[in-house]
Amino acid sequence: MSGEPLLQVRDLAVHYPPSRAHRDRLGRGRPVRAVDGMSFDLFPGEILAMVGESGSGKSTLARAVLRLVEPTAGRIVHRGRDITALRGAELRRLRARFQIVFQDPYESLNPRQTVEEIVAEPLVIHGRGATAAERRGLVLAALEAAGLRPAGEIAARYPHQLSGGQRQRVAFAAAMALEPELVVADEPVSMLDVSLRAGILRLMLDLRDGRGFACLFITHDLSLAWVVADRIAVVYLGRIVEIGPADEVLRRPRHPYTRALVSVIPVPDPAAAGAQIVLAGETPPPDAIPSGCRFHPRCWLREQLGNPDRCTTEDPTLVPAAAGHDVACHFADGAPDPQPTEPLSQEEPAP
Repeated sequence: MSGEPLLQVRDLAVHYPPSRAHRDRLGRGRPVRAVDGMSFDLFPGEILAMVGESGSGKSTLARAVLRLVEPTAGRIVHRGRDITALRGAELRRLRARFQIVFQDPYESLNPRQTVEEIVAEPLVIHGRGATAAERRGLVLAALEAAGLRPAGEIAARYPHQLSGGQRQRVAFAAAMALEPELVVADEPVSMLDVSLRAGILRLMLDLRDGRGFACLFITHDLSLAWVVADRIAVVYLGRIVEIGPADEVLRRPRHPYTRALVSVIPVPDPAAAGAQIVLAGETPPPDAIPSGCRFHPRCWLREQLGNPDRCTTEDPTLVPAAAGHDVACHFADGAPDPQPTEPLSQEEPAP
């Protein structure tokens, strides 16, 4: 990507104290390292997908970027200004530029408010619209942009009178009302029927193209990330292990974790599919991250290549593997190149 980043995240960490269940008799325990040193840039108009299993730290990262949770360490820089420690009115003004669309439209909308009240609420909070009539005009425009027509009729309804897809469109309308620079989409289609997902993803892409906001797209589904994202960051146990252009990462994955995830993506021609890589064991809990490379207990390449002791003692950092494509693996260069995977159709977002 060219130009100045909208957002620069450097060595960001979010650690939580141990729960009671994980404390010993003296009250001691290891902290939960939900985010454990992530660094990336996000550019204006870009969609960056954060991909990983449940519990990898994706949603915690998103909330830290929005300053909904406090970082333990690291920096968040917005247009050259460090916003990590912002408080009070300054933080409130910043939040008008950052918006989030949550995973579950059945939980994120207030059932006691009409659609008009839901979409107008951020306008009221941030002082947009001098009069009620002006705010109503902004609400109706936001609903129209989100594909909710007739907007006046939809505005009078309550969430329980809408379908799941309509509710998520209301959530996007509420986020768009303030014309943000950054939208965090946290698994925005995972709770929807398969038949509705393509429409919501197309809406997100159309809104991005029309309004130019940057999007941090949180998902566990690589096939969705492949279709909608400009770049993909693969997250494992609170750390980015691979990041680069979406097509490059998915067609030529370098990290063994990414390769395993890519190997199980459905392809248009089943006869062209390669062998699936099934990872052994379970993801360790974030209060018991292994030493060295955090992926080494499940790594299928470790015994095949190089010195396996290095993986257990030395924590790899992100290094360039190709132009704009970084990977955190000691043997990324020594591993055999994977066969390029056929991409999904780019004409329509995958369900």
